[in-house]
Amino acid sequence: MSVAAPPLPSLTAGWQEWVAYGQLWAARAAVLPAGQSHQAGRTLTWHAYREATPGPRWRALFEATWPAYRAWYLSEGDAARPSLAECAEALQRYLPELVPTWRALSELADDEVAARMLTGWRLPAFAVNCSQVIVPGPRPTLLRNYDYDPDLFEAVIASTNYSGDRAVLGTSDLLWGLLDGMNDAGLAVSLTYGGRGVVGEGFGIPIVIRYLLQTCADVAEATAALARIPVSQSYNLALADTSGAHATVFVAPGVPAEVSRLEASTNHFLDTVERPEHARRFRSVERQQRLLDLRAEDAEAPDLVAALLAAPLRAEDWDSGFGTLYTVCYSPAEGRATWHWPGQEWSRGFEDGEEQRSVRLTSGGDS
Repeated sequence: MSVAAPPLPSLTAGWQEWVAYGQLWAARAAVLPAGQSHQAGRTLTWHAYREATPGPRWRALFEATWPAYRAWYLSEGDAARPSLAECAEALQRYLPELVPTWRALSELADDEVAARMLTGWRLPAFAVNCSQVIVPGPRPTLLRNYDYDPDLFEAVIASTNYSGDRAVLGTSDLLWGLLDGMNDAGLAVSLTYGGRGVVGEGFGIPIVIRYLLQTCADVAEATAALARIPVSQSYNLALADTSGAHATVFVAPGVPAEVSRLEASTNHFLDTVERPEHARRFRSVERQQRLLDLRAEDAEAPDLVAALLAAPLRAEDWDSGFGTLYTVCYSPAEGRATWHWPGQEWSRGFEDGEEQRSVRLTSGGDS
């Protein structure tokens, strides 16, 4: 018997409906009994919203997902997580521009544990896989597959302007962090897990991507920020902007950020495999080489999307938390991003309003 994710309530639904959904969302984080599958019959119901500053739409997302996030955040015990004072100090020290938004979110959450988690400081360890590729130039595209467990995914696209002068659009994670996104200054950013099995003192990467898109106008500013922001795990970040600049930056705890001109990255250290077993299990080298070969042939966005929707780039190992939940193509010069699944796509811009889509995940494709 499979466990299907419940559909999200309407953003105009009453609080009781959101709270009830939150209890179901929390149950999705539990380990499934032997013999059950994440895969069969799974429908991901995506929600997109536009809210310039934190308000009722963000509060609705918090109400729905906080029980599961709280269970994850405290999974190692409350003492394993930093105090509110330590979290606030880290945010003020390294990401001060985010402090006003964090305070607004913390007031909406009205929960001390939530306020700690929302800083992104010293989170429990987590790892995604993913593939990403850059087509640089004055009209760049940044494309990526996000490979993760559907039971631990928000399935939310957020359009915000928290700073008041920079619109940001991307795939939400950790309630206000981003897995990938772009801003109206012309910068696009995405991430893959970097492959090093290390955890250190620093920020979770979704909060870092929020910071880059909310405060940086181009690749140069973003790479300078990555050189000084401590991160808690290893990641490859792909960056592109409308000046034609691009970079893939490797970040990890306790080591300097390394900037490269690679146009494709997967789940090892730039083009060096440091953990062969991990790379083999998730076909990291094979996936990167496929993207590099396509770029060597000057493949553009349509061909890259098609490749990302097929093997070896698209993954379907849902039960191991390694299934492609979406493919997205960011076109910052056009101010549009398009999320793709086999046979289905969804384009969004900074000004688009609320919308909902359902995507069915099955072996052999989505429908």
